[in-house]
Amino acid sequence: MEVWTVANQKGGVGKTTTTIALAGLLAECGNRVLLVDTDPHASLSYYFGIESEDLDLSVYDLFVQVSTKEQILQSLCPTQYSNIDILPATMGLATLDRSLGAKGGMGLVLKKAMQKVSQSYDYVLMDCPPVLGVLMVNALAASDLIVVPVQTEFLALKGLDRMIKTMDIMQVEQEKPFNYTIVPTMFDKRTKASLLAYQQLQETYQEKIWPGVIPIDTNFRNASVARKVPSHYAANSRGVFAYKSLLDYLLKHPKRSSK
Repeated sequence: MEVWTVANQKGGVGKTTTTIALAGLLAECGNRVLLVDTDPHASLSYYFGIESEDLDLSVYDLFVQVSTKEQILQSLCPTQYSNIDILPATMGLATLDRSLGAKGGMGLVLKKAMQKVSQSYDYVLMDCPPVLGVLMVNALAASDLIVVPVQTEFLALKGLDRMIKTMDIMQVEQEKPFNYTIVPTMFDKRTKASLLAYQQLQETYQEKIWPGVIPIDTNFRNASVARKVPSHYAANSRGVFAYKSLLDYLLKHPKRSSK
């Protein structure tokens, strides 16, 4: 089982869309996929029609009690896709930094939980909140690969810089270097701003950046309204084609460490 974490310390850069698009494509290839929603806003959960506040169990429970494999599996929610399940988020996650942030041993909760269900899934994709805290630290620590979406506009580049610095700081306590790929998103070739931002990304991050781009595509928004993964909603769209290219790249270039 591989754990892919989708993270950036800026909101609105395409993290949830990237998580869902990659999950759909992996599932189409016959993989068993688990989605883990670690964002208190629960956008990933809501995408699949899950009203997480009505649930008895969620990601939150992994942090407040010692969970067995059976309890973790009971916390999962099915989706309309037979090989995609989701571990949903709740607003209670927003309280974790205040209640557990100073408590020792809280940085590996998700990693230990995923190890318990490693025989049940081929891939785990974690969608992170855009803030550095217990949840993002857990998701990064659990990852085999970190996918860092960054919108191709200059304000987003600042958020990317913070994200890279966060990984550098965490790197000190990791047993192995972080494996990450930067993914330019929301690219609009008609605008000078997108072109210049993409050029700066290439110059600054060089071998750490995926050489392609995820374009702006209204099919992503329409797919979310229909609550379908993009590849099922608009299989031949340019956005889905781009994510297929990204997935092919990630599978062929598994080792992209930060050192």
